[in-house]
Amino acid sequence: MKKSLHVQIAVIAGIALCLTGAGSGLKAQRAPASAVQVGSTEIGGVVTSSKGPEAGVWVIAETTDLPTKFAKVVVTDDQGRYLIPELPKASYDVWVRGYGLVDSQKVKTEIGRQLNLTAVPAPSAAAAAEYYPGVYWYSLLQIPPKSEFPGSGLNGNGIREIMKTQHYWIDTVKNSCQSCHALGSKGMRTLEKEWGATTSSLDAWTHRVQAGQARGNMALTLGQFGPKALSLFADWTDRIARGELPTEKPQRPQGVERNVVISMWEWSMAKAYLHDAISTDKRNPRVNANGPIYGSTEESTDMVPVLDPIKNAALQIKHPYRDPKTPSSLDLTHGHSPYWGDEPIWDGHTSIHNPIMDEKGRVWFTARIRPDANPAYCKAGSDHPSAKVVPLETSGRQLSMYDPKTGKWSLIDTCFSTQHLYFAKDANNTLWTSAGGPASGVVGWLDTKLYEQTGDEVKSQGWTPLIIDTNGNGKRDAYVEANQPLDPAKDKRVMAAFYGVQPSPIDDSIWGQSMDVGFSRMDQPGYILRLVPGPNPPQSALTEVYLPPDEGYGSRGIDLDLNGVVWTTLSSGHFASFDRRKCKGPLNGPAAATGKHCPEGWTLYKYPGPQFKGVTDPGSAEHAYYVWVDRYNTLGLGPNVPLAMTNGGEAVTALVNGKFVVIRIPYPLGFFSKNVDGRIDNPNAGWKGKGLWTTLGTRTVFHNEGGTSSRPKVYKIQMRPDPLAR
Repeated sequence: MKKSLHVQIAVIAGIALCLTGAGSGLKAQRAPASAVQVGSTEIGGVVTSSKGPEAGVWVIAETTDLPTKFAKVVVTDDQGRYLIPELPKASYDVWVRGYGLVDSQKVKTEIGRQLNLTAVPAPSAAAAAEYYPGVYWYSLLQIPPKSEFPGSGLNGNGIREIMKTQHYWIDTVKNSCQSCHALGSKGMRTLEKEWGATTSSLDAWTHRVQAGQARGNMALTLGQFGPKALSLFADWTDRIARGELPTEKPQRPQGVERNVVISMWEWSMAKAYLHDAISTDKRNPRVNANGPIYGSTEESTDMVPVLDPIKNAALQIKHPYRDPKTPSSLDLTHGHSPYWGDEPIWDGHTSIHNPIMDEKGRVWFTARIRPDANPAYCKAGSDHPSAKVVPLETSGRQLSMYDPKTGKWSLIDTCFSTQHLYFAKDANNTLWTSAGGPASGVVGWLDTKLYEQTGDEVKSQGWTPLIIDTNGNGKRDAYVEANQPLDPAKDKRVMAAFYGVQPSPIDDSIWGQSMDVGFSRMDQPGYILRLVPGPNPPQSALTEVYLPPDEGYGSRGIDLDLNGVVWTTLSSGHFASFDRRKCKGPLNGPAAATGKHCPEGWTLYKYPGPQFKGVTDPGSAEHAYYVWVDRYNTLGLGPNVPLAMTNGGEAVTALVNGKFVVIRIPYPLGFFSKNVDGRIDNPNAGWKGKGLWTTLGTRTVFHNEGGTSSRPKVYKIQMRPDPLAR
């Protein structure tokens, strides 16, 4: 009996020891990780909460001690450890942000110190959702079902007749609304603070779309939809006000996403907004190493922002214009704003849309230098070679060039309108441009070699219509117009123009992309276009057009990798590639006019994130403004990696070996980029010697975290080998 009792006690004791050991093991796993070694220009430590180490959360360090406000962001590793490298000497506020959390209290510290931080779990699902990227809120917007299309008009279902399919509606929501600012931001998904609790949501939306200086553009978009749109937007904000939350949750950074280092500087002004930024020559990312970053401010101001990332200082340069009668955004009609009252905050004449840098470090812009009416040499009756083919009456934006070495501007008049611009790798250093919308029906260029030799802006420019070789004889002939039926003896014009533009790195072709109905407000699809200039482009250029498979639609932005593969983003919620080498059939002849003659060339990748309410097709509510291929591994994910500016997801999204790498920019909330640029400052410095550059591109900076006191930011994005690399 005693022996049996002793055995039982021993067994119980053994079990207790095992349980104690197991408990100790579990406790050890939850304990803070080993201390992080911190250098003299670093801040590091461990992030824990009541749940243990917090993996995949952001640690933000921000200072106002430098010439311009500066912050740096990193991600914790799987043990909750973090290391913020290469910080300028200053005093910093440091805090934790992450999905499933609310912001921790800011802690003041200096560089060279170890700082352990306590994360704060969100007290509710609603509190956690406040930190979600806008697309998770934006996806709650109800899209009319397919059965309501085509629209039956103002006296029918409230949807305009031009809205023939559900994809027309989605393309308009994304490419006429979300392309200017993020609809899912706090400033858009809420109404109470703007218009007062006593105003109906429908009335509030009616006032909202008449506020500020963009009211004319918003009215055009709403007219495209029909009155149904405002009721759906009002329903969206009503449901959110009643407590509806996103149906999906974003995941924290995983894998290589935790290796990111994000640096950011304020520049420009609180009342201004940026469209793009440039750091180097796309053809050679070592141009302008460690040099200034330049921005384009579109309608908001004529002041070009410049950042010196070495001195952490921002300044502005005034962009001139040629004609004193050049219109200003101050001339735009405007309505009362809940943020700015009756003040028209934009005052730009030059409408600076895009910058690009040449091999000498000079910055070229698409910019307005005069009123719209073209000079006589652009019009019918001119002896200009291009005007003889297609005379042009107006040009809404032209070209300019700034030389940082001399501080001098060159203003270059063009008959064609400009939007985006890129240099070709040819002997003439030809600058190819896009027009934006399709109305002009031409593609324009500037022979910069000839321009610099002669200063003759008239002889140095040219443009061509887009002509498809529908008679199949391999050369350009007389053609029928876009609105005329095919003629077997002639070629066919397509009434389109480039929105995105990119010269091919493998041959002399120029690729472009035209916008779908949502942006163009024309009842025709958005194409990928390949232009082959030939020996005399106004007379010889031929064009090929391609449409994605039925699952995809709404191409926006374009770039090519070093193999000549085309990349674009689709409003159907896909990243897409097109490889012309895969085409099996003839690329000219009558079928070429349809754009549907090479479906085998396309590959579609569904973006991460939720789909809209009411949409059953594959895809995502995600929207990307533009695409960029990292040909020379400036980010660190490898060469030839395509990137999309997924501004719904507040991220730059890379596609690596068929898998998405989502680089969220968590602070300030509302990140919205339109394009990126990659530069190599020191090829021998590893990850520290290179990185992507971009800027906040939303028109409504004041909708984001920080409100009206917030200024646009420049971001540098780098990938280190691991989350603790220095």
